[in-house]
Amino acid sequence: MNGPVLNTERLELCWLSTDDAPMMLAVWNDPAFIRYVADRGIRTLEQARVALEAGPLRLYADYGYGPFRVRRREDGADMGICGLFRREGLDEPDIGFAILPDYCGEGFAFEASVAVLDHARDALGLRCVTAIVSPQNDASIGLLEKLGLHYERPIRMPADDHDVSLYRIEFAS
Repeated sequence: MNGPVLNTERLELCWLSTDDAPMMLAVWNDPAFIRYVADRGIRTLEQARVALEAGPLRLYADYGYGPFRVRRREDGADMGICGLFRREGLDEPDIGFAILPDYCGEGFAFEASVAVLDHARDALGLRCVTAIVSPQNDASIGLLEKLGLHYERPIRMPADDHDVSLYRIEFAS
């Protein structure tokens, strides 16, 4: 399944495939991902392939968007993901990102997120994008605010036992 390719100064963003199972296994088992997002319990490449089919690949088929693999253009290094998700309990698509630890702190998540938000507005015609974030995740909150998203309220996602913070950006029409 081929989707759009977004290029920035330093990055190439492409739809994921089951070939990205090794990178996604690293993302899903990154201690920061487990702490701030969830422990998905994905520990093998086969589990990662199944999760990709049930998650991102299903989003692409159902909505025409989903997370992008973030790859550094200069050397092809797979750095993580950034894209739009569609979650039960939210009325609009939400942006999410997870950059592997070796690449954090260099502005890659911001650069990828700007490209995703531009794509959401310009190519997908979305009027609004939301984000959910752990209230303790100061780095992601700072990134969301730098991107222009504003805090709305605490919400509880279905099947969760704790609140997360809901952020939103409205695009000018």
